[in-house]
Amino acid sequence: MNILLADDHDLVRDGITSFLKLAAPEVEVAQAKDFAEALAVVDGETNVELTILDLNMPGMNGLSGLTVMRQKHPEIPVVILSGSVKRSDVLNALEHGASGYLPKTLSGKSLINALRLILSGEKYIPSALLEDDGTQMRPGEIDLDGLAPDNPLRQLTNREREVLGLLTKGLSNKEIAKQLTVREITVKVHLTGIFKKLGAANRTQAVKIAMQLGWEA
Repeated sequence: MNILLADDHDLVRDGITSFLKLAAPEVEVAQAKDFAEALAVVDGETNVELTILDLNMPGMNGLSGLTVMRQKHPEIPVVILSGSVKRSDVLNALEHGASGYLPKTLSGKSLINALRLILSGEKYIPSALLEDDGTQMRPGEIDLDGLAPDNPLRQLTNREREVLGLLTKGLSNKEIAKQLTVREITVKVHLTGIFKKLGAANRTQAVKIAMQLGWEA
């Protein structure tokens, strides 16, 4: 696994590199202290498999750096690294082409697992983003009172239940986003949470499992 790690703080770069080396000795890590240097490394290297960019380092200009990196090297997954996990930041990063969003608080083992997930073609989303976002349940949703205490449908947040309800009606991500007045990437995030909690691999399986658990279309 050949990784480029770009962050303007020496301690952060060295600390994460140490974590990665300890958790997976086969990992090779190149370092950069700002976006310009990171871009130069990727431009000059042919074996970089994944790039990690600090959200707030010099040269990033918000998510402009991410956009530039994706345009110049679309074949290399780019992951955003940040000290905070704001829902808006995560969704914006994913919308601009990031393959994942890594909180700096991740342990070495969790970091390795996240990077392997990304290299396999999946996206990594912080678990905090899959928690309840405080939205209110709308009329017509499933009545939780009739479900057994251990029913996985009880684990879904209000918004995830809304998304699942529209999913059972055959709506696409774009149609669900329009119905709920949210961005399409937000729907994808909620679907990730639904799949994880129901043990589903895809949309069709999620609907089938939900029906078996007592969901009524």
